[in-house]
Amino acid sequence: MYRPRFVHGVIKPASVKDVARVLEIFDDPGLECGLQAVSTGRNWGLGSREPARDHAVTLDLGGLDEVRALDLDKGWAIVEPGVTQGRLAALLSGTSRMLNVTASSAHTSVVGNGLDRGVGLRRQRVDDIVGLEVVLPGGETVHVGWWPEQDRATPVYAHGLGPSLLPLFLQSDLGVVTAAAVRLLPRPEAQRVLRLAFGRDDLAAAVDTMRRWTAQGLVGGVLKVYDLVSAEFYGGRVGEFLAHVCVDGTERSADAVAEVIAEEAVASGLFTEVALADTDAAPDDVVARMVRGAYAGDPGGNDAMLHATVGQPAEHVDDKGLGWLFFLPLVPFDGESVALAHHLLARIHDETGVRAGCTVNALSSDVIDFVVSVKFQRDTDGTERAHRALDRAYELFAEAGFIPYRLDVDHADWVDRLSPDPAARALARRLKGALDPNGAIAPGRYA
Repeated sequence: MYRPRFVHGVIKPASVKDVARVLEIFDDPGLECGLQAVSTGRNWGLGSREPARDHAVTLDLGGLDEVRALDLDKGWAIVEPGVTQGRLAALLSGTSRMLNVTASSAHTSVVGNGLDRGVGLRRQRVDDIVGLEVVLPGGETVHVGWWPEQDRATPVYAHGLGPSLLPLFLQSDLGVVTAAAVRLLPRPEAQRVLRLAFGRDDLAAAVDTMRRWTAQGLVGGVLKVYDLVSAEFYGGRVGEFLAHVCVDGTERSADAVAEVIAEEAVASGLFTEVALADTDAAPDDVVARMVRGAYAGDPGGNDAMLHATVGQPAEHVDDKGLGWLFFLPLVPFDGESVALAHHLLARIHDETGVRAGCTVNALSSDVIDFVVSVKFQRDTDGTERAHRALDRAYELFAEAGFIPYRLDVDHADWVDRLSPDPAARALARRLKGALDPNGAIAPGRYA
């Protein structure tokens, strides 16, 4: 339910050569429209397939859907934008490697989500990308970062020699990515997932306790905390905050660390429930089932949670069921900051009447991805209030120093407002002018 843009048409290339030909044609100063590349187009809550500006042509890369190469020994795969996380995860099932999957649908793109710095259950997805195949304006194809060589095997190392070009094409309008080299993670021998529930009054203290476990290396993967509203949104238990803490390693080490965390959680007196989600979760708890599977690289339960959230399967999220918005700020991982972020959500509710939910994803012991989600009815009043709440989230969180790491299409111009150094933005525009002087790619998107 973002403002619909005027899109002239859709081009669906079937090969990298097709993409290069399209880029060659659009590298023309006489054209008044640019290309908006999408992978599977399921950037839900942030604009889906919509470009940032009007008068664009959609370059739909969903037809580029090959897994070109897979090396389980070295731990990498070469995948095209149309490859979904469900498909790649299925290829890895039963092997020594697994994919860092997100909590989103199995039908979402591995490449598209990684390029926009999405967050998996093991780490931020951008850390999985070690190399890219990029078609530049004019049609030239280059490989940046690490890429497999035909005649010799080289260690997977993303940074290379000299200035690294790989980061230039993340959240970027400098080229069109047609394939990515993606890191595959070693599959743990054993995994345990603890469920910890706690009340609102204990939020700050519980967050500080979980940060300590994370800082001391006890937690494997991304610690997740669903708030009271999100638990209801996603079809889970209502009334308390619900944390999922993953522990993995060998059978003995996973059991030992899980036992230590459980004992410390009980001794703290902060948690109303301490249980193993692997064995004690209710069979109808879609959240627990999704989290448990996703930590293990299996997105098989993700679409059940998607359906519980918006009432529709992946193919109908954009045209049926409830409306859905996301706001994605980064917040310091400490109890005081997380409590302040929740206070801002309460203020938005007071001002707009919109109850936003949030999920904490701990990216490290210092920073969390504070996922704010808004569900709403697709009528005029519901849509207007939801987008007013989203506008206030940008304003209030930025004022508090909680800056988003991804932008939706209606707030694309906030990239200048949120960037700390105007000179750095000017440098980015100089690079854009050098590589894409005719503005052929993604006009207005992170530009």
